[in-house]
Amino acid sequence: MKYNFTFLLVLFSTVLFAQEDAWVYFTGKPNAQDFFNNPSQTLSQRSLDRRTAQNIALNVTDAPLETTYIDQVKASTGITVMAQSKWLNALHIRGSQTDINALKLLSFVDKIVFANKTLNGTSKKASVNKISEVKKKLETAVDYAYGTSANQIQMLNGQTLHQQNFTGSGKIIAVLDAGFPGVNTAEPFQRLRDNNRILGGYDFVNRSTDFYAGDSHGTLVLSAMGGYKENSLVGTAPDASYYLFITENDASENPVEESYWVEAAEQADAVGADIITSSLGYFAFDNPNYSHTYSDMNGTTNFITKGAEIAFSKGIIVLASAGNEGNQAENHIGSPADGASVITVGSVNASKVKASSSSIGPSFDNRTKPDVMAQGVAAVVSTTSGTISTANGTSFSCPIMAGMVACLWQAFPSKTNQEIRNMIIQSADRYTTPDNNYGFGIPNFGSTLRTETFQNSFDFSVYPNPAKSNISFLFENETASVSIYSILGQKLIEKEITNQNPVLSVESLTSGLYFYTFKSGDLQKTGKLIKQ
Repeated sequence: MKYNFTFLLVLFSTVLFAQEDAWVYFTGKPNAQDFFNNPSQTLSQRSLDRRTAQNIALNVTDAPLETTYIDQVKASTGITVMAQSKWLNALHIRGSQTDINALKLLSFVDKIVFANKTLNGTSKKASVNKISEVKKKLETAVDYAYGTSANQIQMLNGQTLHQQNFTGSGKIIAVLDAGFPGVNTAEPFQRLRDNNRILGGYDFVNRSTDFYAGDSHGTLVLSAMGGYKENSLVGTAPDASYYLFITENDASENPVEESYWVEAAEQADAVGADIITSSLGYFAFDNPNYSHTYSDMNGTTNFITKGAEIAFSKGIIVLASAGNEGNQAENHIGSPADGASVITVGSVNASKVKASSSSIGPSFDNRTKPDVMAQGVAAVVSTTSGTISTANGTSFSCPIMAGMVACLWQAFPSKTNQEIRNMIIQSADRYTTPDNNYGFGIPNFGSTLRTETFQNSFDFSVYPNPAKSNISFLFENETASVSIYSILGQKLIEKEITNQNPVLSVESLTSGLYFYTFKSGDLQKTGKLIKQ
């Protein structure tokens, strides 16, 4: 039986993998000038404005693929076109090795790169050791927990931005994931729906306009940014707008999903997205000949990473999960997390300790990765039914970070994507001593806002006022003493706060008028507080 099983397995594998995947690259874009004459035919005004604001010139990568080239490839014997990329001037194709190689005879074909590296003449033989099951849709463990999402925001000092009304408004985030069922019905997404914050989407896997389908992973990811259920879940960017793109086929592991991802990134650019966030990672595939090796994680080799870098060159901020392979034999980051410009996000628990499963760096060319960390252990999310739960993985630390990026960019709309990226990394708690586990550490979005704004604008603020449950104090010094008094002068609350956690609970107070005193160094303030 053992030998029969082995024979059948080999036979099955031979049949299953008879078709090869490859990218065919074209020599040029002979009609590119037509695009330059009228770029608004393919790029939205918002996309063009993003380039103008950051002094980014249009170039040939922005021009569409030459349609006659595509048509000739489609007409070739045995070839199926799976995806296309104008940025890389390439098609993702599928067919036999012989039929694919026959395309080299076409005068406009520059080169062909097989996903199976052993079929590329100058490529070294790829390792065929199957890496432990790696899902591009990074694995998650969901447990019921009706809790609060405060910690995952406060860990990043994100409440400082929210209290200044920087909640992502005016920013567009493109979410590239496995599916978004329930987003059109579940209660935590009602606020997005009521305010028309879901701008659209597309299923690139099934070539369908129904993006409220597929695997629920994307629903959970979106909820960490855009979810809102008072006293249960508040996403890091509840007032941002979103495009939802399905690029992950959860039923298989194939390099074509990297090409779907690049297609979606190009569409995100075209519609004017500011941020791309993706909780997908690529390393191993069903056909082990297609699997990447650590040496591929150099920021320049993998198709998806090339696309991510081009997206950044268009003025977009790109975030990617580091991966959940920290406990595996191959524990390094996957793609596109290896991109030099990509903000790669690892996972910590509520106490800021790295999750053992969070993939590590450096990139193969020895750059610091991950870049930053956020809560990915027991992250508060919404399920497709609207149940508030917790989930584990860098799949959630990434969107938590992405939402805060949107808020920060809203606060500083004139900054370039590079400047915003630098601000975030330089605010992190390990910026001067990065390592392969934490990268530059956990960013402090509040300190970034203080550095850029407070010194020039004001030295003290209190919000919200009126307040329902918490009030927060924004100030420059490290610590402060706050007291709350009744209108009769009775001291009801006294607390020491820090500008890392400047929140004071007033839940114990009944509705009415109160007075506060605030002391921090030489700064002393008094004022009225209304408890709702």
